Amino acid sequence: MVLSGLSGRSSRPWAVVGVAVVCLVAGVLALTHEPRPAHAGPAALPHTTVEVSPSRCGRGWTAPVPGVQVFALHNPTDGPAEVLLEDPRSRAVYGEVEGIGPGTTRELTVRLGKGTFAFKCVPDDADAVTGPTVRLLRGRSGPAAAPVTEHDLIPPALAYQKWVGTGLSDVVRLTTALRDAIDRGDLAAARTAWLPAHLRYERMGAAYDAFGDADRAVDGTDAGLPGGVRDKDFTGFHRVEYGLWHGESAANLRAPAAGLLKAVTALRDGWAQTRMDPAQLGLRAHEILENTVQFELTGRTDYGSGSNLATARANLDGTEQVLTRLHAVLAGRYAGLTGLQGELDRAGRTLDAFGHDGTWTPLTRLSHRQRENVDAVLDDLVERLASVATLCDPRRTV
Repeated sequence: MVLSGLSGRSSRPWAVVGVAVVCLVAGVLALTHEPRPAHAGPAALPHTTVEVSPSRCGRGWTAPVPGVQVFALHNPTDGPAEVLLEDPRSRAVYGEVEGIGPGTTRELTVRLGKGTFAFKCVPDDADAVTGPTVRLLRGRSGPAAAPVTEHDLIPPALAYQKWVGTGLSDVVRLTTALRDAIDRGDLAAARTAWLPAHLRYERMGAAYDAFGDADRAVDGTDAGLPGGVRDKDFTGFHRVEYGLWHGESAANLRAPAAGLLKAVTALRDGWAQTRMDPAQLGLRAHEILENTVQFELTGRTDYGSGSNLATARANLDGTEQVLTRLHAVLAGRYAGLTGLQGELDRAGRTLDAFGHDGTWTPLTRLSHRQRENVDAVLDDLVERLASVATLCDPRRTV
């Protein structure tokens, strides 16, 4: 789950998986993006061209109207522009566009009603500039959210980091049991011990970027390795999984199991000196399940145990752990928070139906309807969590 590129764990290429989120954050604030009415094409909506340079921020909006409308945000400068449409008194944000390139124009579609509004232009290397205030006397606005700052995210990040520390101790304990079973030649016991250890690691999905290259040693796949499953650099949980479910002897598995235990122990011992980036916490809440859909539900990380649905459940647990820490930040900002919790509960019930006393139904044994149901539930969650990622993207306010 390394963000820096594909040299990290191949089954968790955050640099690729995260592109959808990066594009979302770089575009219009998802929570406030208003769909066009079904009966109206783009040309039917009111259009207003607004300049977003520091010297003329918000200029051009001289005839305000209520309702759904499009602002064409033009950047005449030689540097990139970030623009927010906000209530200048409460600082609640109705829309945002990042990455407006020099000499280019980007559109922002919002619903505006009774209230006061102003564009805020945020240059990369200068103070934010707020444009003229515009007042509307009627109508109903779309949702707005108070901007999140890095300061808001420090407490949840610290709480989550502490939880991860406890989790790593559990991983070491469970992995020790796995290693011990292999050392004494009891492969049946090792197969039983493998899943709890792996799932405990999978529940800490928001920390993988902080784990750095160690994540590949712990949970890497053979993707991109010249020798595939026989490559010397194929290590960690999946290397042990492959051997346990493909008839390898205990003697052959002792070194991979010892290497896995060494890797998770090093992670645990070094965690107190590791610092997670608070600004990434909301993004990770989205990416955990996006990754689940792309890799677990497709079976690309199955090396014989048939436990992808168990891993998906662990990833869901991991997402809920992040959201628990972010609750104070999201409450009052995300109108869909109650609905999101309901969907998390529904997804949990859906996945739990395939697990019985530690034995999980392999993906290959799901009916077509069951596959569709699992995919639909998790796809819906990924879409909802995109708003969490966007809302928790820290914004400059000065």
